[in-house]
Amino acid sequence: METLSNLESFVRSAELGGFSAAARRLSMTPAAVSRNVAVLENNLGVRLFQRSTRSLTLTEAGERFLHAIRDNLAALQSAIAEASAEQPAPSGALKVSMSPTFGIGYILPLLPEFAERYPLIRPEWMFENRQVDLIAEGYDAAIGGGFELTPSVIARTLAPAHIIAVASPSYMEGKVPPHEPGSMEVLDGIVMRSPRTGRIRHWQMRNASGEEQAVVFNGKVVVNDPAAMCKAALLGLGVTMIAKPDALPYLERGELVRLVPNWYADAGPISIYYASRTLLPSKTRVFVDFVVEAFQRQRWSERFAGSLD
Repeated sequence: METLSNLESFVRSAELGGFSAAARRLSMTPAAVSRNVAVLENNLGVRLFQRSTRSLTLTEAGERFLHAIRDNLAALQSAIAEASAEQPAPSGALKVSMSPTFGIGYILPLLPEFAERYPLIRPEWMFENRQVDLIAEGYDAAIGGGFELTPSVIARTLAPAHIIAVASPSYMEGKVPPHEPGSMEVLDGIVMRSPRTGRIRHWQMRNASGEEQAVVFNGKVVVNDPAAMCKAALLGLGVTMIAKPDALPYLERGELVRLVPNWYADAGPISIYYASRTLLPSKTRVFVDFVVEAFQRQRWSERFAGSLD
């Protein structure tokens, strides 16, 4: 009878393409993962991987074996996790990545309640405008949008990431409010140049009727950060396109006004990402459930929707 450790070492190495990546996922050393796979191969009497100094690829027998056991392994892991439900209180360092503006504005204020509920968990929250590699960089979770999903990464949708057009009341004073996105080309635009591609970001807006129009700005101000776009709009420098969650506090206080209401651009969902559904550490599981509960309680999914005022 094979051990669960041998089987999991094989499956994770196959999914992640190497012993080192599997070791990071399993909190083991690469040597231990390699040894477990070698024991499995010896016990089965077949070679599961073709090894070289640069790559690890499944043999034909390895492909068949992976297909045969992957679902069964997940079911076994789930059964073990359920049987271990009565475990000690969640504890340990919880490393999470999130964007500075959204994280500080919405997730950080949840920390006092989370800390009170789970006092043995030590938050290590990183505020950064980049997509992290959950497994390679040792993150327990990430919150944001547009993450590339691999077989080992799960995304749980929290709310839409809708982009809306805003400006300050002082900037719009004496100007005729645009009635559709195409009408905004006469206004001063605050646009963003992508730090990654070096290109100006352009948006296609839509409304509830399914109509679509391109947004064309003259680009009077160019920055490379969403928070700077918002600040420039607050300073009365022009019109900008920002995520509704970023704009919401200023809209509610009247410091910004929304232009072309009911028109929005869709940047995909805001999601919480974590490494696996099975054998999820309790600290990560309770954090994911806590964040989902907070989004539902605060009705953020509805409030972040660009189709609503």
